[in-house]
Amino acid sequence: MAFSLHFQQLFHSPTTFPSQPKPPTTLLTPLKLPPTPSLPLLAIAQNASLSNIDSTEKVVLPLQLKREMMPKHVAVIMDGNRRWAKMRGFPVALGYEAGIRAVRKLIELCGNWGIGVLTLFAFSSDNWLRPKVEVDLLMGLFERVLKDELEKFARAGIRISIIGDTSMLPKSLQELIDKAVKTTKENSQLHVVVAVNYSGQYDVVQACQTIAQKVKDGIIEPGDISSFLVEQELQTNCTDFPCPDLLIRTSGELRLSNFLLWQLAYAELFFSHSHWPDFGEAEFLEALCSFQQRQRRYGRQGS
Repeated sequence: MAFSLHFQQLFHSPTTFPSQPKPPTTLLTPLKLPPTPSLPLLAIAQNASLSNIDSTEKVVLPLQLKREMMPKHVAVIMDGNRRWAKMRGFPVALGYEAGIRAVRKLIELCGNWGIGVLTLFAFSSDNWLRPKVEVDLLMGLFERVLKDELEKFARAGIRISIIGDTSMLPKSLQELIDKAVKTTKENSQLHVVVAVNYSGQYDVVQACQTIAQKVKDGIIEPGDISSFLVEQELQTNCTDFPCPDLLIRTSGELRLSNFLLWQLAYAELFFSHSHWPDFGEAEFLEALCSFQQRQRRYGRQGS
């Protein structure tokens, strides 16, 4: 059974929503996409490593992408669920339900295309300011989806980690998160990191507090403090690739919104006008093609 078919079976959702024409994605610089092949989007093969899939099975990339240039870590600010619903005259709840469909699809694509880490900004620490009915809706939706998908994640070799202050979440959700993290901690096919009640500024602050305590306790000296040490104390230290190579934000907003502020220092940024529920394979492919056409210099002189 091919890996892509395996993911489609695991994350298939029968729910469908009417669509409207979407404005084209706007990039900061013009994007020249490679010509679309007349053959199906197959070709460059990658090894599949799910334990229940034979090691001889291959995972394929679209022809436009180069395996050696794929990002190891993709982070996403999933924006526009409410606007998507409002444009269609739907209640807000349906916008978030449609957003879950997009999450399933993105997880499937990352697993199929060999991306190691996917970090999703699900709930900001600032989102508590939204109406209580909406916050309760989001908490209930998160709990329901995690409960429904946990067994599927485990079978697909997906590891789940949560970053953010979970102490403010409903007790039942905290218990479910703890179960999900423990159940999937040995999985290695794809690491999905979900930011819930997360603040990039506080992430840096808590890292500084931890380091300051180590200095106070005599474990380290002030001169030992380095960017590497700070990174080890950030919440993304749960993954082997704590700093995203690519950040995607949907719905046309051009800001970071207090997300992974330290970790995004050298990330490539891609902004899409598509609202999150409309972000699918074509949009993700465009983001990855844009990423692969860029020259990442990290301050060095370009060629």
